Amino acid sequence: MEKNKKKLKKNIKVKRKLKLKPFLISFGIILVILLIIYLLSLIKIKNIYVKGNNYLTDQEIIDISSLNNYPSLIKVNSKKIKKKLLKNEFIKNVKVNKTIKGKVVIKVEEYKPLFRKQDNNKIVLNNKKEIDSNIIVPILVNYIPDTKYDEFINKMNDIDDSIIKMISEIRYYPNNQDDDRFLLNMNDGNLVYLTLTRFKQINYYMDVLKEIDGKKGILYLDSGNHFKVMD
Repeated sequence: MEKNKKKLKKNIKVKRKLKLKPFLISFGIILVILLIIYLLSLIKIKNIYVKGNNYLTDQEIIDISSLNNYPSLIKVNSKKIKKKLLKNEFIKNVKVNKTIKGKVVIKVEEYKPLFRKQDNNKIVLNNKKEIDSNIIVPILVNYIPDTKYDEFINKMNDIDDSIIKMISEIRYYPNNQDDDRFLLNMNDGNLVYLTLTRFKQINYYMDVLKEIDGKKGILYLDSGNHFKVMD
């Protein structure tokens, strides 16, 4: 009888030890997690790299992301940053990466501003959205028929950014031979006639400038490729 009692007590102690072991393991895991969180909270953002932006400045993107005070790494939520940036009308897509060394990389894809409509002073992006902005782009000075407007936007999107910056005004300028004709006023004083089917030819404008050797005139790209010097 006495032996049975001792054996029962021993079994109870073993069961208590077995129950205590999972608790200690769980407690230890929680401590490790808390320690990791604490250590991460001590790591501050040291470097922020912004890539892919042409129209928004690095600082504007950092401010929108709420990273201007360089918070601790643990407070940087990539999904929240992406959500904030996508609210900006210029931003089409965002990727955010962070490293344990305190480095954050924000890669953006922007919509392209094409021209400013003179009638409402709005900037038109390549997604056809009209926004308020101080960005300098060519001014569309007159009305384009709806049947031509979408194609015009698509053709403008094909023009290199560097060339768009060289255009001051765009005028829809149809004639009896072609109702797809446009007239571009360039910042350097030259005029360029284009049609929608040949709009991309303006990307070679810098090559033309080399050939005309500083002369001012009219470049006809609507019918053939020839340059007429202004009197």
